[in-house]
Amino acid sequence: MTAKDVVKKDDVVIKFVGDSGDGMQLTGTLFSDTSALDGNDIATFPDYPAEIRAPHNTVAGVSGFQVHIGKKIYSSGDKADVLVAMNPASLNANLKWVKKGGIIIVDADTFEEGAIEKAGYTSNPLEDDSLSNYRLIKAPITSLTIEVVKDIFTDRKAALKCRNMFALGMIFFIFGKRLKHTDAYLEKKFAKKPDVVKANKEVVRAGYNFCENTDVMEAQVEVQPAQMPKGKYRNITGNVATAWGLLAAAEKAGLPLFLGSYPITPATDIMVELAKHKSLGARVFQAEDEIAGICSAIGASFAGVMACTSTSGPGLSLKSEAIGLAVMAELPLVIVDVQRGGPCTGLPTKTEQADLGQALFGRNGEAPCIVLAASSSANCFDWAFEAGRLALESMTPVILLSDGYLGNGSQLFRIPKMADLPKINPPFAKPNDPDYAPYNRDSKTLVRQWAVPGMEGLRHRIGGLEKLSGKGSVSTDNANHQLMVNYRKEKVERVANRIPDQKVEGDENAELLVVGWGGTQGALRCAVQQLQAEGKSIAFTHFNYIMPLPKNTGDIMKRHKKIVVCELNMGQFANYLRMNFEGLTFHQYNKVQGLPFEVSELVEEFNKILGE
Repeated sequence: MTAKDVVKKDDVVIKFVGDSGDGMQLTGTLFSDTSALDGNDIATFPDYPAEIRAPHNTVAGVSGFQVHIGKKIYSSGDKADVLVAMNPASLNANLKWVKKGGIIIVDADTFEEGAIEKAGYTSNPLEDDSLSNYRLIKAPITSLTIEVVKDIFTDRKAALKCRNMFALGMIFFIFGKRLKHTDAYLEKKFAKKPDVVKANKEVVRAGYNFCENTDVMEAQVEVQPAQMPKGKYRNITGNVATAWGLLAAAEKAGLPLFLGSYPITPATDIMVELAKHKSLGARVFQAEDEIAGICSAIGASFAGVMACTSTSGPGLSLKSEAIGLAVMAELPLVIVDVQRGGPCTGLPTKTEQADLGQALFGRNGEAPCIVLAASSSANCFDWAFEAGRLALESMTPVILLSDGYLGNGSQLFRIPKMADLPKINPPFAKPNDPDYAPYNRDSKTLVRQWAVPGMEGLRHRIGGLEKLSGKGSVSTDNANHQLMVNYRKEKVERVANRIPDQKVEGDENAELLVVGWGGTQGALRCAVQQLQAEGKSIAFTHFNYIMPLPKNTGDIMKRHKKIVVCELNMGQFANYLRMNFEGLTFHQYNKVQGLPFEVSELVEEFNKILGE
């Protein structure tokens, strides 16, 4: 193709969808990795079916993977420029997420009468006018795949496992991507299965050649490369980034890392990743349940290591009593909550931000914890590191809120140098210190010293019963209880003296201030920037420090005529702000559909508020 056949774009959104087992997650990942290696910024959004084994060719079993590539990417994007649908059910479930005029690639071989009916269609969408607003590419993916591998696989089932590679090859051609990364992946992944390597390589090229030789595309698309600081980058999921951040915090504190946990969607990959790094001092204990997991972590903390536990909302509920124990004992502990749709078992594979109230208040008694929230897949590293730092230096539990969107999604991550990360200084007591008392406190921070078993001359009682101030013996004195409650509360509040001020993006006196927290940052920033480019009086502030809030939060809020708080729950952060800043009015924009915000819906809402 000639230069005139190339269309340049700043960004595109591609979505791969198919039945569970069609390999859409792998297809999307390979395209994402290739795009990153070609210099594009990326953000991804894997979308897993809610049912583990839904009936074949049904909407309930559709699995998807969306990737947004371009010059500067903050979110996984709204609607897709290109949809790859491997069967009728995946097309039916995802057509609403395709831009009008967008490209739809289908495996035409799968649009048989039975599959069409199971997908909920009354007629064949490839033959009626329902797709007239889109650029439809009907590719015989199944039959061509079988033809390509007929001399390698006689088993039809084995042949069909390669179908996703044909679709990948088509997308590689459309966006002018190289095949060498996928080749290298296949060679490494299936090193002991040369037939599998050969078959998949040939099918990728068959998909590429299909687009090149049939002229189904009038032009290729060249997505502009990102302008990013020099450094070593990798495509990383939020869960892996969280695991790495915990490892880095432990190293900077000079301590081993212990994770006591129980598998739960969508947090399990944190445990899986840490289990790979025994050589870095990580120890992982897969407990019999959530309660045993956190209790083992508390025991590890008492023993003097950096202790963590990972979970999602239902598991956080079960851990609440043990968190209270860590608060009472004043032991450092990181609790990672990768939020999902609730309540109860809820929507295990979908995202939500509805655990905030539980993180802030979900324990018996007055049991304050530091609460942080990551805001991108990549910065899960930074906030896991910060959670470790604050837990160790403040001798208290820290709850780090992530979510399914961040945990499963991925971004480019610039790998930091360990030397550039701040040192972490746990307040260890000194053996045989004659002035030591277990609950004596630093006058500035109110933090007690950390004495671990084996330190000479520092034996003391610990547990869930109230402690006598200073000495740490059990006390039921009412005045002492008031004093200790005040200490534990103020210790968390004084953390505000050691964290940075909250920042505002845009005019600090803009008419409308958009407020977000956690994993909604990307979509909110895109929406605000779009309206700022249109000359609208709008600014943006996003919170990662939740408890305590940055000290200048109130000053920021008072400068704006209108404030809207946007979150994937029914208003938990908005209500938290109302508790802290009486007299201010907070608009709300809330969504609880198991999906992240769309930029378009945010723009519409902000324009509405500005027009009031």
